[in-house]
Amino acid sequence: MATEEQWQAIVGNEGTYDGVFYYAVETTGIYCRPSCKSKAPNRSNVRIFADASAAEAEGFRPCKRCRPQGVRLPDEEWVEQIVRYIDRHYAERLTLEELADRCHGSRFHLQRTFKRIKGVSPMEYVQQVRMDQASERLVTTGESVLEIAQAVGIGGAAYLTTLFKRKTGLTPGAYRERIWQDRRHAETSEGADSANPA
Repeated sequence: MATEEQWQAIVGNEGTYDGVFYYAVETTGIYCRPSCKSKAPNRSNVRIFADASAAEAEGFRPCKRCRPQGVRLPDEEWVEQIVRYIDRHYAERLTLEELADRCHGSRFHLQRTFKRIKGVSPMEYVQQVRMDQASERLVTTGESVLEIAQAVGIGGAAYLTTLFKRKTGLTPGAYRERIWQDRRHAETSEGADSANPA
């Protein structure tokens, strides 16, 4: 936990504290210099380290924006950090600007780099994760379409239905029914096979 002096250095982007300590943000897995111009983190998520190697030993990666080691994080590693962040926070309100702030880069560089490495934009990836989660919930829970939409960060049932029809050609209800029918058919076939061994 940061002392009051360290916290004030972080929120004030105090360059005079660079090299004195480094701070890491548990929710992003990134560590920075106190002078980093990224959005101030939640204080309860901040860990303090005496040097960059201690932060890295704990599994934190250097910030793309402030480059605490003076070297640039490889783009592939940065994109993997962003993917991990999206995979953990897909249900939250995510925008390109929010992702750039959280992952310590500019919106434009994030958009270009993510698309070059993953083949889709960051927001397209967010939608893919949300749709995958919605598909999973449709077949593994009895939740309503509205409950699923809210749980995966899509918001409304109508919007989820539109996205789902675009992806699968089916409404969420029709998709759920088809999967459940396929499972019942498979279970019935397996039961018949075990009752009539060859």
